[in-house]
Amino acid sequence: GIVSFIAFYCLVIVFLCVQPFGCSWEMAIPKYTGRMTDWIIDDASPEAFSQAITIMTLMTIGSAVFEFVCDLVYNITMSLIHTSVQAAVFQAVLRQEIAFFDATPTGVLVSRITTDTNDMSEALSEDLSLLMWYTGRFAFLLFFMVSQSWKMTLLTCMGLPIIWVIPELTGHFHQSTAKKVQESLAKANQVATETFSCMKTVRSFANEDGETEKYRKRLEETYSLNKREAAAYAATTWANSITTLALKVCILYYGGTLVTRGAVSSGDLVSFVLYELQFTSAVESVMRYYPEVKKAIGASEKIFEYLDREPQKPPSGTLEPQVLKGHIQFKKVSFSYSGRSDENSLVLKDVSLEIKPGQITALVGLNRSGKTTCVKLLERFYQPQTGEILLDGKALHSYKDEYLHQKIAVVSQDCVLFARSVRENIKYGYEKATDEEMFAAAEQASAHQFIEKLPNGYDTDAGERGGQVSGGQKQRIAIARALIRKPKILILDNATSDLDVENEHQVRQTLMSLKKNCSVLMISNKMSAAKEADRILVLDNGVVTEDGSHQQLMERGGLYATLVEKQEKGISRQEEENTDDERNA
Repeated sequence: GIVSFIAFYCLVIVFLCVQPFGCSWEMAIPKYTGRMTDWIIDDASPEAFSQAITIMTLMTIGSAVFEFVCDLVYNITMSLIHTSVQAAVFQAVLRQEIAFFDATPTGVLVSRITTDTNDMSEALSEDLSLLMWYTGRFAFLLFFMVSQSWKMTLLTCMGLPIIWVIPELTGHFHQSTAKKVQESLAKANQVATETFSCMKTVRSFANEDGETEKYRKRLEETYSLNKREAAAYAATTWANSITTLALKVCILYYGGTLVTRGAVSSGDLVSFVLYELQFTSAVESVMRYYPEVKKAIGASEKIFEYLDREPQKPPSGTLEPQVLKGHIQFKKVSFSYSGRSDENSLVLKDVSLEIKPGQITALVGLNRSGKTTCVKLLERFYQPQTGEILLDGKALHSYKDEYLHQKIAVVSQDCVLFARSVRENIKYGYEKATDEEMFAAAEQASAHQFIEKLPNGYDTDAGERGGQVSGGQKQRIAIARALIRKPKILILDNATSDLDVENEHQVRQTLMSLKKNCSVLMISNKMSAAKEADRILVLDNGVVTEDGSHQQLMERGGLYATLVEKQEKGISRQEEENTDDERNA
């Protein structure tokens, strides 16, 4: 927001104003040390000596204060940047199209938002601050060295090209290696995330050792890259040490000859040697932190890929009508997840259907016939390759996305609950709802009674992905979450598959009362649920093959009638087996 923007620039201005004072005061201390050396040799008065000590003491204290302020301001600034970047990356990821999440592993996304941003902020908060500090010292030291002896300064600078070439060469290596390390860590995180999210499956197949071995191999890749990086760092440090040591010997030799000639005083040589020691230390520090900053830049490239990425979806529309009837029309809609239009890739093929308000419309068919795909298109998760979808006579994409998702509520078979309280799950995305509205929605979903019996009632934690409640309870909470929004279009995608007969009957009664105010689309593999719908659409291999009421479709003897007969025979056979079991018991 604007507050963070203003705070950031205020902190930067403070840092830029304070740092020069800290550097300049600290750099003046060697100059007074040289003067004291001359005064001692020349037997100067005690007053001058005491005055120099006092000035040096004040400069030391002042320099320490300014350095403290610089560190404080800089680290606060970096914390602000870290928070802002992490929030910005999270927001940028949420803006992406659903196909992006289909193609990108969850572990990689989590790694980018957490590990990569943490690595970048830590490197920048410490390494960049030290790099800037020593770069500032470098500039001030160079100025004071020239003021002492331009000849010795020239000799010192002659060794700089060699010193600068080394980090420049290794900096590119560090930057490229850092990207590979981040990619390797992301893959390792993906293995861990996938394993933990599918822990029941892993345990069922006794594959703990297999997943551990897979994770270990990913970590070995990271370890190999880190070894290469460490070797390059050690080589850089060794080369720098040799170069700076040789430079010190040359300075002492040449400075001694200047003193014997009377070109400079002994105090000037002492001051220059102190400056040169700090100068080479600053150069070494710049070379040490420069590759680390390059490494942080390499790690940040992956982050900014997400920040700069534009969602591959049409822009949101602008329509937000006050009244929405919920009249849905598919007109010759064809769609494939791959984006190709060949016959084998299409999931929906010239589908035309109508869902009218005030009715319960059932969509049935065999598995993989395209039923759930119709729901995803209604939610604008994907766009059809051909044809159009109309809502109240207007193109679906002309409506604003936020408005559309406020008016459409979907409950799927594999409904997801968040690791939050039941209350927060029911009010998810609709936090303004009152407790009375929440209780009413739970009653309609046949969920209120069992929620009241939970350890903390509505404040009970649902667990990771709703793991603390049963499948049927999870579905009822999800139905309550949909009903609390008072949607104009309610979609149930096998949402009652885990409910017992009594609770399923209550939910059906709720749907009968709700259809007066909204359009209800019910996808169900249970023909017993579909037959109560006002209208039934049958999808077969991506094509609408039948349309009518239960009685009409049974008289036609098509796919729907076949599915009903098979399910009724299956139920009868199961009842006979249960009866036999009871007799034998």
